[in-house]
Amino acid sequence: MSSSPYAARTAGGRTAATPDTGGRRLPRTLHPVAWWIWALALATAVSRTNNPLLLFLVLAVLGYVITVRRTEAPWARGFKYYLYLALTVVAIRVVFRAVFATGMTPDDHYLFSLPHIPTPDWYAGIQLGGPVSLEALLSAATDGLRLACMLCCIGAANTLANPKRALRVLPGALYELGVAVTVSISVAPQLVQSVQRVARARRLRAGRNKGLKALRGIVVPVLEDALERSLRLAAAMDSRGYGRAGSATPRSRRLTGALMLLGMCGLCAGAYGLLDPSAPKLLGLPALAAGSVLCLAGLRLGGRRVTRTTYRPDPWRFTEWAVASCGVLSAVLLFVNVGYDPAELNPSIYPLSWPTLPLVPAAAILLAGAAGFLAPPPSPPAPSAPPIPHITAPRTEETA
Repeated sequence: MSSSPYAARTAGGRTAATPDTGGRRLPRTLHPVAWWIWALALATAVSRTNNPLLLFLVLAVLGYVITVRRTEAPWARGFKYYLYLALTVVAIRVVFRAVFATGMTPDDHYLFSLPHIPTPDWYAGIQLGGPVSLEALLSAATDGLRLACMLCCIGAANTLANPKRALRVLPGALYELGVAVTVSISVAPQLVQSVQRVARARRLRAGRNKGLKALRGIVVPVLEDALERSLRLAAAMDSRGYGRAGSATPRSRRLTGALMLLGMCGLCAGAYGLLDPSAPKLLGLPALAAGSVLCLAGLRLGGRRVTRTTYRPDPWRFTEWAVASCGVLSAVLLFVNVGYDPAELNPSIYPLSWPTLPLVPAAAILLAGAAGFLAPPPSPPAPSAPPIPHITAPRTEETA
């Protein structure tokens, strides 16, 4: 028997000492729903501001959390492609603002002028070409940066959370919809994996083509891989009974659809009543509560026809609550407008001046970054097999 306090008994009756972590937390994978709540809450907070300082702070927080808590899985390597997409969004927004100009004021800073194309009278309010000002480009850049940050938040959720594990926690009535959503959000990570695999194969074959020739050598294998993967996925879904009616009767399916439809109408009416102060009081919390009850009843009734089992369900512990709360508190602090001027969230560019950094929203965004050390460390990658040494036979007189 081993005297180590970390000794564990194996199947054969012997004891095997587990490694001493020195008081550190053992690596495990965080619940995927916690990462999605954190990312969606941070995206909600981003929607409240177009202050470039706060938006760049959000990008820094996302980069920190992803760097310290991502795994070595294929879907965890595609965040840089979301950054490329974000830069593309900003560039398109700026180009469209320059082409579809809205005119200049006498106080604007003139930069350059594009050829002007006359437009008909019914196209009033928008002109093609003309003078472009610095204020117009900065306004387009900040709006594009806000959308880019929201895309990066979704990319962070895809990078940190395993989409296949997130499918386990969906209600039975939403299982088929969840499968479709999981397939759709896993397209980008799978394309990234295919591109990396093709690029690695080209390097092994000493491929030196560049430009269009290199693009053709990458696109064709990637498309072929995507087609084969889709066929395998369709066969797997068909063999597992995806889309089958099960034991549900037509009457129960109609009742489930009616409950869900009425529940969604109630949720929409309740949200409208909460956002519009002039709306009747019945369109506020009562409609929201009634819609929630109807949706839950529809989900409960629709989930009876889906029979599924879960192998090793993901636990929801204090760490999951802490990570999700970091994102939710960040969104709440940017919505309550307490302790700062709401105008600091959306600074005006007229007159042109450097934006200020409000302390409370900045602290709220940094609070979301606490998920980087609250979440457990990811599991280390499996050690690769050591290379086989090349042994050279000794040279003798016979071999000579």
